[in-house]
Amino acid sequence: MEIFNHDSNIPFLGMRKYSIAIAIFLMVASIALIATRGLNYGLDFTGGVSVVADYGDSVEISGVRAALEKGGIHNAMVQSLGGTREVSIRMQTKDIPGAADVGGKVNLERVAANVAKILQASRPDAKLKNPDFISAEVGAELRSDGTVAAVFVILGIMAYLWIRFERRFAIAAVATEVHDVLVTLGILALVQREFDMTVLASVLAVIGYSINDKVVVFDRIRELFRLARKAEPEEILNRSINNTLSRTIITSLFTAITMGALYFFGGPAVHGFAVTMLIGIVVGTLSSIFVASPILLWLGVSKKDLMPVTKENPELARRP
Repeated sequence: MEIFNHDSNIPFLGMRKYSIAIAIFLMVASIALIATRGLNYGLDFTGGVSVVADYGDSVEISGVRAALEKGGIHNAMVQSLGGTREVSIRMQTKDIPGAADVGGKVNLERVAANVAKILQASRPDAKLKNPDFISAEVGAELRSDGTVAAVFVILGIMAYLWIRFERRFAIAAVATEVHDVLVTLGILALVQREFDMTVLASVLAVIGYSINDKVVVFDRIRELFRLARKAEPEEILNRSINNTLSRTIITSLFTAITMGALYFFGGPAVHGFAVTMLIGIVVGTLSSIFVASPILLWLGVSKKDLMPVTKENPELARRP
């Protein structure tokens, strides 16, 4: 199954000056957005208030969430506690009307009373229990752990590609991975999409998805370098992108369709994951086509770098 002709010759490398310039601009703009606007951290990272709502009869999570939205409490995390009558509700204090005292401290009794009043407006059988305050220190630790996880994933990818291909491929892959992550985070900062644990998981998934695309192109580059006799590196790199273009687009398209289905049918709890993955798919696909190979060319990849190394046999050398 092919969208593009396997032997097409679209001059992607001929556009490398523009593509690299755009990639650098997007990275700088993303860093500026993250530094100035910042990420809109969700409850997982900022802390807040947790309560349990107990209903006399079964209740739908969507109904609880709708009641909270109607009462002015937005972006609450509502989860079932294993049955049909109990749900856990977690909220940021800034989203709860009248949550803080004059001194700025959270008044749990007032929070519980306000939330109970909101829920009982649509379901009089709602009762609240176990109000608790979630410390922001836990969120800060989660942010730190997530950053460390992303760094280790990228370093692991670099080590793998260094062993499987050659150091230039590892450097090109890491450069494009950093580009993909920064641009994805920059877009999230621009639109102020809530950044919670599901979005963090999606960013890590974007790293894995993006490198998969690049490894396919790198495999084709290595194969063509070993088969070609006198072709120039630019020609080999361009032919490799064209040969794998259909596969790249089809894979991205069907993954995007899956994320679209997750967004429309998976419920609000996975909206952040689906949206972040969609952004990452677009950014990662474009960087696989327009950024990774130009970096390889700039680093000076050549045929001799990818030829298998043969060990000399001293015994054979002594034979006449």
